[in-house]
Amino acid sequence: MRYLIGIDLGTSGTKTVLFDECGRAVASALAEYPLHQPQNGWAEQDPADWWDAAASTVRQVIEESGVSPEGIAGVGISGQMHGLVMLDETGSPLRPSIIWCDGRTTEECAEITRLVGAQRLIEITANPALAGFTAGKILWVRRHEPEVYRRCAHILLPKDYIRYRLTGEYAAEVTDASGTNLLDLTHRCWSDEILDALEIDKGLLGHVYESCEVAGRVTPEAAALTGLAAGTPVVAGAGDNAAAAVGTGVVAEGKAFVTIGTSGVVFAHSDAPAIDPKGRVHTFCAAVPGTWATMSCTLSAGLSLKWLRDNFFAEEMRTAAGMGVDPYYLMDRQAERVPIGANRLLFLPYLMGERSPLLDERSRGVFFGLSAIHTKYDLLRAVLEGVVYSQRQCLDILRGMGVVSQEMLACGGGGSSPLWRQMIADVFGCPVRTVVSKEGPALGAAILAGVGAGLYPSVREACEKMIELNPPQQPDPAASAQYEPYYQLYCSLYPALKEQFSTLSTL
Repeated sequence: MRYLIGIDLGTSGTKTVLFDECGRAVASALAEYPLHQPQNGWAEQDPADWWDAAASTVRQVIEESGVSPEGIAGVGISGQMHGLVMLDETGSPLRPSIIWCDGRTTEECAEITRLVGAQRLIEITANPALAGFTAGKILWVRRHEPEVYRRCAHILLPKDYIRYRLTGEYAAEVTDASGTNLLDLTHRCWSDEILDALEIDKGLLGHVYESCEVAGRVTPEAAALTGLAAGTPVVAGAGDNAAAAVGTGVVAEGKAFVTIGTSGVVFAHSDAPAIDPKGRVHTFCAAVPGTWATMSCTLSAGLSLKWLRDNFFAEEMRTAAGMGVDPYYLMDRQAERVPIGANRLLFLPYLMGERSPLLDERSRGVFFGLSAIHTKYDLLRAVLEGVVYSQRQCLDILRGMGVVSQEMLACGGGGSSPLWRQMIADVFGCPVRTVVSKEGPALGAAILAGVGAGLYPSVREACEKMIELNPPQQPDPAASAQYEPYYQLYCSLYPALKEQFSTLSTL
């Protein structure tokens, strides 16, 4: 039996899972780290925290499983997208990483649009200049921290930094590079036209691989820290959602999944690039070579629930610790007691601004309809429903583009909650299925490693061997009808508040 490792570099922590070649999880480990917000709307993390978490969790799963390091055929990495990691000539980080949910680059995005042209930018990259994407962050550092920029020798994305620490190789891959505003999406390579327009040295960026290609091998130094065998192949890997697509079997035309993690995503696989001309959803390269994906991104999906938990549900957290259960389990039980519509309370989940489908980093979270009758349990139900409404708003755009089928897979923390999953089925109006393995992106990364290591001839064939689905969760037509007027009201709130959000940002 051969084994594979999938490393999933998330926003709140890194999870590493050791799988056998049939896709069964043998051991897993999680290490958490902080998110820093130096100013309102900013978000940064220390790359050293990521590497410490990756190295320690890899070492832990190898030790706990008892698997020989020589029996591990390959390593794959998935990770949070869009983060800017700037390294000096020795490979040391020059500053904290500006991560995906940071919204400081409004002026830089306007500059990118002016220099490249709005239409031309979408023609090349399939996406407008967005505050969360990497190119604007590069320009922000160049403008505000010129000494850091002058010393920069390498620019990597978060998971690519982990691969660099494992292999010593500076490299990128197509799915993650798609979210930089710098990739020629059709030709799957860096765009010389955009780099020239923005005056960014192409030499700062690594070679672009396909996700399942071997991009390096574990160095003796990394082997000593992780317990891996020196020389173990490490594939290029994929951005978190592209890896989750592989881990849920969304690797064929029309297949789609929804994930509610820190962010919320609706992701549809396509054999040809499909582009929303308004840029409300993103088109990226997929992890299957020669294919693409159309996806949305709600910035504060599970983050909204975590914010509510941390600030209003301390008692439930203490009770859950005493019972040995997840506090979200208790919160689900309480939310089930609140009727659909949360007693006429709606929540807009814009805690970090919003990307899909609003493209407005100035927007902020709102409880609409709050009255003296409401308790924290109504707020809880409203948050759960508001996050699902945000996903439905994105799904409606994807349906209009003709890129999704009538069945949805679900993963992430939201996908593991029966209550949230039923809300998704009812609000989306379609069956929702889950994968037997709950490892999502880590499984996808391991599948990519299996292909790169030669255990499987293709990503699709690997998915057929390594993924098993649960029966579908069907929508309740009566509940769907109850949700619909609240959803329509939800959609009307942002247009009514757009100018006020902008004003608020200037006060």
